[in-house]
Amino acid sequence: MKALFRLICFLLVLISAGWAQRPATHRTTLRQDTVIQGYPCAKGYAWFYADGRLERCSVSRETTFGEAKIPVQSIIVLLPEGGPKYAMLNRDTVIAGSTCRGGGLLGPSEGAMTAFYLSGKLKQCWLAGDQIVQGVPCRSGGLFGDALGEGVKFYESGRLNSCKLSQEFASQHRGDRFIQAP
Repeated sequence: MKALFRLICFLLVLISAGWAQRPATHRTTLRQDTVIQGYPCAKGYAWFYADGRLERCSVSRETTFGEAKIPVQSIIVLLPEGGPKYAMLNRDTVIAGSTCRGGGLLGPSEGAMTAFYLSGKLKQCWLAGDQIVQGVPCRSGGLFGDALGEGVKFYESGRLNSCKLSQEFASQHRGDRFIQAP
């Protein structure tokens, strides 16, 4: 039952991230660590769009992805235009002042997705534990906490958009979704 719940959560996240509408890609095996479009892709599988541009790979060293430092062995996914789309972090990572959840029982491929705007700014992450985000008590994300929610969302300006509350705040109750105007 627990495994089924995890699979359903994972599929909901994939669908909400737009995976259901992915353009055609093809997989290639990299025989050695290779820098592709400025990204240090690790030996193993990498996926490419039909035009040959990188779609995703696991990074061989810590790298800049948008405005974030992505840890080694994390998976990065790019938009067809080449901008950042999301990353599946190998470990919990601080991005724009929030600690985003990383890893999973089977590595980053099972981990929570951390999404970015085309500009590279943080769009959404699943918190690694309850945290105060820009003065708001936000609930942990992933399988514990905001399991079926939307994680923590940010406006492109960097300002907090929304999160589920980890405690009473501004006349709202624990577990309520806090939303603030841009």
